[in-house]
Amino acid sequence: MLDSLITSKTRLKLLVKFFVNEKNQSHLRGLAEEFGESTNAIRKELIHLTDAGFLIKSLDKNKIEYQANKEHPLYQNLQDIIRKYLGLDKVLEAVLERMGDVRHVVLIGDYAKGVDSGVIELNIIGDDLDEIFASHLHLKIEKLIRRKVKINLLSEDKDCQGLVLYSR
Repeated sequence: MLDSLITSKTRLKLLVKFFVNEKNQSHLRGLAEEFGESTNAIRKELIHLTDAGFLIKSLDKNKIEYQANKEHPLYQNLQDIIRKYLGLDKVLEAVLERMGDVRHVVLIGDYAKGVDSGVIELNIIGDDLDEIFASHLHLKIEKLIRRKVKINLLSEDKDCQGLVLYSR
């Protein structure tokens, strides 16, 4: 749906990269390699997004690093739109519906890094989690958001690095 509003696939990839997770940052060549696109196409969109104030750039050694401008008045709105575009709101709603005593839901893998790879991977941490419900949940979510979903149920907050979508 968002891809019909934002017709530049490169711009949409950049928005996903930087707005799904505020910690994501990258430089021109890294983005070109990650997206499999020319540096010129990436540079053009980076300039547009930076000029509009959506991205900020900083010099790191001899590279210019880009990241989302958290001070932009539309930052939170854009982040919400991107997360809805990816279906993360529906994922979270479905998980919390009947999963059990959920303490944390953490997005890991490609999507936590801002890469729209088609596979959303979640760590769900809690006590007495409903494994039977979880085994069917990914199918329900996949139909809703048209992306593959991998769910890991954990009882401890082991190495939960990623984007925390829910925490109680």
